[in-house]
Amino acid sequence: MPEDNTEKIRKILVLTIACLMSLSLLCCKQASDVANGPKKLRVVATIFPLFDFARAVGGDKADVSLLLPPGIEPHAFEPRPTDFRRIQDSDIFLFTGKFMEPWVAGLLKGIDAKSLSIVDTSKGIPLLEMVNHDGEEYPHPGSSGTPDPHIWLDFMDAARMIDTITAEFIAKDPGNGNLYARNSHEYKKKLEELDKKYQTGLSHCASKVIVHTGHFAFGYLARRYGLTYVSAYQGFSPDAEPTPRRLVEITRTVRKYGVKYIYYEELVAPKVADVIAKETGCSLLLLNAAHNVTSDEMQKGTTFISIMEKDLDNLKVGLQCR
Repeated sequence: MPEDNTEKIRKILVLTIACLMSLSLLCCKQASDVANGPKKLRVVATIFPLFDFARAVGGDKADVSLLLPPGIEPHAFEPRPTDFRRIQDSDIFLFTGKFMEPWVAGLLKGIDAKSLSIVDTSKGIPLLEMVNHDGEEYPHPGSSGTPDPHIWLDFMDAARMIDTITAEFIAKDPGNGNLYARNSHEYKKKLEELDKKYQTGLSHCASKVIVHTGHFAFGYLARRYGLTYVSAYQGFSPDAEPTPRRLVEITRTVRKYGVKYIYYEELVAPKVADVIAKETGCSLLLLNAAHNVTSDEMQKGTTFISIMEKDLDNLKVGLQCR
């Protein structure tokens, strides 16, 4: 083969190999980019409603995790060392407020994260406060009692919480602001529909009295739908236990109003409910405040909306609504 042809073939081979190597590197880089994906907002939420709101708003642009381990009742929660690291590595930390999670103040003292946004989702929402009247505690706005932190159980307050979350998402990641705003709007439409279902479903009931043997949680819901709410637990202390006197008072209330069903709370053995049921002949139903879910519920895709829909079903049964 002539010399000039040999040189031409060599140059062609070199160029071909170089092109193949460049293409290979480009493909590797694209594969790496796909594997790593674009950076997502890292969000940690203390309780399940905040977790569900945040994942709905964030969609596939946010990596949202729940601080509470599945199945753990929030009143008994104690942060672990790994929780400090998880929050420190996040972009946004969501909590309900100092009255729901009093341990947050101590937890944040151990975290050094200048870029972390700490979001109190109760901001701008007037809290109901407990006042005592004739031996019973009732929620009232603007009194001098103990604040009730369960604001997500008024669905219009839940919408305000979502607005606060959405504003922080947009501030942290303005490039996806339209997506966050759109997701927020869609979720709040679901809350409006849920509110209408409650208004309709609880408008014609034989009873208007909810007797609940769990922690005092449903004051906001009762206020919105014109119900009377009585809890075995007076006040919001996580360490409080119903006294024998309180159990007698609850039993009297059941008989006074002809209550047929009493409600117990999620993630806690219904010991108090069992005692009252045996004494009064009432049946038991779950009334779930959605503080947290079990591992099985998390895997099944349980949402705040689905929990509240089940609560409505149980309220209609217990209050004998038609």
